[in-house]
Amino acid sequence: MLKSSLLLAALLLPVFSAANAEDYKVGDLMVSEPWSQELPPNAPTVAAYFVIHNTGKTADRLLSVDTPVADKAELHEHVMQGDLMKMQQVPSVAVPAEGELTFAPMAYHVMLLGLKDRSLLADGKQFPLTLTFEKAGKIEVNVSVQKVPPLATHEHKHTH
Repeated sequence: MLKSSLLLAALLLPVFSAANAEDYKVGDLMVSEPWSQELPPNAPTVAAYFVIHNTGKTADRLLSVDTPVADKAELHEHVMQGDLMKMQQVPSVAVPAEGELTFAPMAYHVMLLGLKDRSLLADGKQFPLTLTFEKAGKIEVNVSVQKVPPLATHEHKHTH
């Protein structure tokens, strides 16, 4: 009995590992932990977040993002203007050589505008997001929608 339980666990391990794999690689870049918070009722927009790791000796740039769940996907950042925190669109975001860039609440993020299928933005769902880099090219990641944001495991880093 114990032997068959161990065999079953060994057989299922790759399935669970694959299901929890949230790393996507293109060139020297790895995109990890793509997530979005569950869409609040009547919210016109939602944001997506992830971490970009660059193992290469050359910097790259995230030029654009796209998803079928929204009419538009834009790169945004939060900046302080006087006493107010303001969100603004940016044309691209630098990814430092041998470094990482974190897209997170109150930092860089992807704004999804003109949401098409709100049912895909519910807890437990996933939606595709295509990131286009200047040097590494395009990569599609699956964004996990979560009711509760994951714990911050990375320091928020900006490259301006």
